[in-house]
Amino acid sequence: MTAASATPLSKIDHITPGKTIIVRDEEWLVTLVEQTADGVHVHARGQSELVRDTTAAFYSALDRIEVLDPAQAEVVADESSRYRRSKLWLESLLRKTPIPYGDGSLAVSHGMLVDRLNYQDIAVRKFLNADNLRPRILLADTVGLGKTLEIGMMLSELVRRGRGERILIVTPRHVLEQTQHEMWCRFGLPFVRLDSEGIQQVRQVLPATRNPFTYYKWAIISLDTLKQPRYSQALRKQRWDAVVIDECHNVTNSSTQNNELAEVLAPNTEALILASATPHNGKKESFGRLLRLLDVTSVTPPNHYDSQSVEHLIISRHRNSPEVEQEVGHMWAQREEPQIIGAAPSPAEEAIAEVLATEWLHPDPAQPTTSVDRLFPWTLAKAFLSSPAAFEETILARRGNLASKLLNPKPAASRTAPTPLATSGTILSRPAPTGQPTKQSTEHSDDTTGMSAEDTLAYVQKVRTEHAGLEKLLELNKQSMREESGKFLQLVDYLKSIGVKNRSDTRAVVFAERVATLQWLQEKLPKALGIRPEAVAIMHGGMSDTEQMALIEQFKLGTSKLRVLVTGDVASEGVNLHARCHHLIHYDIPWSLIRIEQRNGRIDRYGQEHNPQITYLLLDPQNKQFAGDIRILQRVLQKEHEAHQELGDAGSIIGEYTVGREEEAIRDVLAGKQQLDDVFHSTEEILASDSPEAILAKLGLAPDGSGAVTAAGDDGSASDDDGDVSDGGMFGFTAPHPASTPSTDVEDGIWSLYESDYQFLLEALYESFHNVPQNSPEAGGVGLKVDEHYSFASIVPPLDLKQRLLRLPQEYLRESNILEEFKFATTKEEGKRQLKDARDGKGINNSTWPVTHYLGPLHPVLEWAEDRALAKLGRNKVFAIKGNVNEPTVLVMGTISNKRGQTMSRAFYLVKFMDFGGFVSPTITPLPDLAFFGDGDGVRPGLSASWSGGGCRQLPAAYSPGVVCYGGADGGAFLCAAG
Repeated sequence: MTAASATPLSKIDHITPGKTIIVRDEEWLVTLVEQTADGVHVHARGQSELVRDTTAAFYSALDRIEVLDPAQAEVVADESSRYRRSKLWLESLLRKTPIPYGDGSLAVSHGMLVDRLNYQDIAVRKFLNADNLRPRILLADTVGLGKTLEIGMMLSELVRRGRGERILIVTPRHVLEQTQHEMWCRFGLPFVRLDSEGIQQVRQVLPATRNPFTYYKWAIISLDTLKQPRYSQALRKQRWDAVVIDECHNVTNSSTQNNELAEVLAPNTEALILASATPHNGKKESFGRLLRLLDVTSVTPPNHYDSQSVEHLIISRHRNSPEVEQEVGHMWAQREEPQIIGAAPSPAEEAIAEVLATEWLHPDPAQPTTSVDRLFPWTLAKAFLSSPAAFEETILARRGNLASKLLNPKPAASRTAPTPLATSGTILSRPAPTGQPTKQSTEHSDDTTGMSAEDTLAYVQKVRTEHAGLEKLLELNKQSMREESGKFLQLVDYLKSIGVKNRSDTRAVVFAERVATLQWLQEKLPKALGIRPEAVAIMHGGMSDTEQMALIEQFKLGTSKLRVLVTGDVASEGVNLHARCHHLIHYDIPWSLIRIEQRNGRIDRYGQEHNPQITYLLLDPQNKQFAGDIRILQRVLQKEHEAHQELGDAGSIIGEYTVGREEEAIRDVLAGKQQLDDVFHSTEEILASDSPEAILAKLGLAPDGSGAVTAAGDDGSASDDDGDVSDGGMFGFTAPHPASTPSTDVEDGIWSLYESDYQFLLEALYESFHNVPQNSPEAGGVGLKVDEHYSFASIVPPLDLKQRLLRLPQEYLRESNILEEFKFATTKEEGKRQLKDARDGKGINNSTWPVTHYLGPLHPVLEWAEDRALAKLGRNKVFAIKGNVNEPTVLVMGTISNKRGQTMSRAFYLVKFMDFGGFVSPTITPLPDLAFFGDGDGVRPGLSASWSGGGCRQLPAAYSPGVVCYGGADGGAFLCAAG
């Protein structure tokens, strides 16, 4: 490297963040400048076409770094018809310039494929509130309100503000594909899914020493994958512009891998979005830990916070919140009253219920207990209420567990030989079942370590008693399995009554806790219903993430043969099953309101067009004690429905906030240790406390879900019906209200010289491809095709666009042929129709990927078109056109950037050059926006004038344009735009 190629010392001071530089004949935006012993170390992001979306670092001692000086811009007359080039260049420049972070307007999210809902706008505005040093929020909306859509809107606005270069979404593994699908199809945000297969693909491409999280800008990955220790070091070294942690309640427990992962991600990202309908476990400490991830100052030592101190960090609403209910009624059918259907047990089931009640659950106090473990009888009861298959699995697992203990009782005095019982008899005749024993069947093991020999013999005698009881139940259950289960018959009758049959589109979700029950139902239901075996499928946690996601997508497809999805609680979080289903059956009842509410939310959510019907099936035995237990469960279900209506959160009425602790509380009620009314809390009691549930409940009861009493600003002005914030808006900043502009879709901060994104794309294609974009690539075009109703179009991507499209979701690329022909919908109506068709099985290769992709504001094709348009003018040149002005006038756009190159402020000014007898003096007028272009004779649609360039001259260097200028010279008027 020679000295001549280094940057002159006189130029080094001009290199600052936000400046455009020329290095190696390419344009770069400076994002960071670091001083070194022999010059500066410049970090930059590629701006020109060849280096677009890349980052690089340059040393002034090694590279010649030239700062682009707008004062040297050359004014060029625009001779195109209707000044098409100036209009196209100006629009492209404005699209490429990030919106300042402090601008509270919603610039692009309304242009996405979502219904405009004011309560979602409120959430996005709160996230973007300039009062927050960094955009951070906890989305605690109840199940079904559309948190994924709110996340997509937030990320879209960040990207438009230049704050979304690197984004990571962390979700449960079974919703990876669902989240990826929503981000791409609705928002045009192409996240790469790094599931178990995706990680392997990346590792095949990258060297072993390369950080896998630097390969893709936008990635979506499961919590289970990301928390693995092998990724922790790579994560610590990676900074993100935004991180999303979905179902964030999974990261609240300290000293867990999940929490450690969150503690690594939170400080390494500027924007953080946490989402969960149940974001705490009832403990102030764990909820405070979650809040500190967002803002360490929100919680004061030792662990103090209240609704006022954290209001700016939380959004919490539920289905029946006033601002939600008035907007979603037409797109979220009200839930029907839940059905609790009692099923008469078979004779064998009656006999089992009698034995369980009298010998296991409620034995005579004067008699020895049947089980050595006081909790195990309730595990047996839950298994019995699930299915004969689950009951048998639990008995066999327990018997095997007891056998292992008897083989090695470990008394304290000495290790004695195994007792005769431990080596003979039926206790060892059948081993425990293999496969996937559930927690309930194995958690009640008994350790005899430390027992004396006398105690060990007494323990063996107790085991004899329990073993005999297990054998008795096992024989009764064999008879039960030969008979038809009463609850199963009731399920079959119910499914038939709602129309589940061949050649019917009626679908149902059946939830059960035990894998044995799922498998048993899958085996029996097809024959009982008279439907094909492929019409019934099961899903459980033992399946891989790809298997789970494929099954969920199959259930959503209109052309799928699947009619009954029998699933465990792996599908109770985050999975959307409402597109083609409004029937949900609880085949067994969780002893947890949280679990019940999560299950119900799979079909009771925004977008549900039919009234959701929730049905509970309960055995109804004749034994009074067992029947009393069933009545308690019925009351629990009624309490869940009441809490859903009043608070939108059933978890708060018990106040335990974990499934396990809620089950313990219900079990204590069933065992007679507590009264049900003592376990449940009233709404008044909840609101009067300072607990996390009280904070969320208060926020949820506020009209806007933000904790404020009203949606009014400091001066009492309220938001309008469209969600635009009036002057002195509710979050302490003022959003602009643009006047009428050429755009036909003016919403919030959206402003455009074109009627639509589609019209802009057409202009860019005609300009970039010499007015023949319809020609084949071989003939200098892109094979542009437009349908007669202008509802969709297609192009053959050229090489530079293909390179950009390679970053799209890999599954989408594999299914489609977009590298050969990219079809896109040009209106929201067509985009929605394409999404619906995809759900109906008319997507790409019968998948849920739409054949025609919606052309939203952030679509990669539009981004490519913007770069193409900007490249047509050339470096550091400006256009000049005629305009209706009396003196030379310059339109200046000024921006201020931070050290990371992010736009912090943007302003427009009109600078008029008044000639006072040879003395030129500028007058400066600030502009709130560029709406005047649509009111006067600027570059608006329909302007018919053209200009050959006569009379165009350079402005004085001191007043050279920063971005756009228009004015008159030698009697002629012109407009010019600077690069």
